[in-house]
Amino acid sequence: MEGSLRLLLLLVILDSLMSPSMAEIKNLEISDDSRQVILFENFGFNHRGTVTIALSGVSISSSAVAPAVDPSLLGFFLVSDESLIQAAYDSQQNPNPSSYPDCVLRSPYVHLLFTFENLSPPPPGGAFNNSFAVSHPDEYSLYFANCGPGAAAVTMSVRTETYNTRPDGSRDYLSVGKSPVPSLYTFFAVTYAVFLGAWIYLTLFQNRISSHGIHYLMAGLLLSKALYLVFAAEDQHYIRQTGTPHGWDIPFYLFQFLKGVLLFTVIVLIGTGWSFLKPFLQEREKKVLMIVIPLQIIANIASVVIGETGPFIRDWVTWNQVFLLIDIICCCTVLFPIIWSIRSLRETSKTDGKAARNLMKLTLFRQFYIIVIGYLYFTRIVVYASGTITSYKYRWVSVAAEETVSLLFYMFMFYMFRPVERNQYFMLDEEEEEAAELALREEEFEL
Repeated sequence: MEGSLRLLLLLVILDSLMSPSMAEIKNLEISDDSRQVILFENFGFNHRGTVTIALSGVSISSSAVAPAVDPSLLGFFLVSDESLIQAAYDSQQNPNPSSYPDCVLRSPYVHLLFTFENLSPPPPGGAFNNSFAVSHPDEYSLYFANCGPGAAAVTMSVRTETYNTRPDGSRDYLSVGKSPVPSLYTFFAVTYAVFLGAWIYLTLFQNRISSHGIHYLMAGLLLSKALYLVFAAEDQHYIRQTGTPHGWDIPFYLFQFLKGVLLFTVIVLIGTGWSFLKPFLQEREKKVLMIVIPLQIIANIASVVIGETGPFIRDWVTWNQVFLLIDIICCCTVLFPIIWSIRSLRETSKTDGKAARNLMKLTLFRQFYIIVIGYLYFTRIVVYASGTITSYKYRWVSVAAEETVSLLFYMFMFYMFRPVERNQYFMLDEEEEEAAELALREEEFEL
């Protein structure tokens, strides 16, 4: 009985860790797995939802001294977010374990789909194939529970399909609240394509003489971002229509990697002043790039593992933690070159006699530092928090918010460091020199 209560609380934790997912048609292999609970999917249903589960090659192994496992103690069930919240509340109001059933499959909070008693033929070699209607709209999680005594290990091939049926009878394999996402990606892809065209005109034609290497690298960043959104839109579109990405996930992950590497590289290089303030990188600045780029490779490997597998694998939570840790390290690392540049300009301003010029540079770098922190904070923390607390029907809002803030960040960054003949790096006004010197003495530009 205590085990059932503990499992319900575990479900609450698992559900909170899992980000809202698109429910592709998935074919999974479970081999000698003795976990008490395995999370397969998390999906938002409307009133015409369906879950299809097909099992094959089911077998149960236990230790020689353990008794035969009762097949009614193993099975699949759905649990809604509403039920999980109610279960957590009731466990606090009535912490007595004896009031709960001894297996989560018998809990009043879950919707039992079937147990291994329904397999035909029974294990070993058991099989099952059936569809289950979901008529109450909510966000549900699909679990497998193993309440068998001892270390009963299960081996099986699992195929899952979760979808909603449209009024015309066709299937929508994207969760409720995620259906607008393909259109959002398409809109932002077009926006970045226009952005790229304007940037190319600015750097290659209008101000070609004032353009530097960093500006061409920024154009590559815009191109990779636009292509990433194109392939993300195609990936989501085909998943929504057919349940599988039809190969679009490969270029999606490729350009996700290129976009991530180029974004952090551009932020680092702008922070160092490479190509427009100095033609070379210092040794410590090179080390920052040598740290960021390999970390981005590892982060993208973790992203692929998270996206292409799911919470059913044993180390899924670990991969999420690896991705989060590496992303935090990268976000902190890219700030160091900006801080170094601000401190270097501050020291230089005391000796080179160019107060007005240095004041402009300091102001620009300080603004860039604040904008980078704001962008990283919003896209890493605010977006995640809003996706967690927002109703499952409006999960597209977090995607729209993230892409909108990203676009604004790109626009600010590209505008601040655009190629112009007399930009803030090279403008010298002798009449403002004295005022600038006074401002530098009074303003410490501390971070």
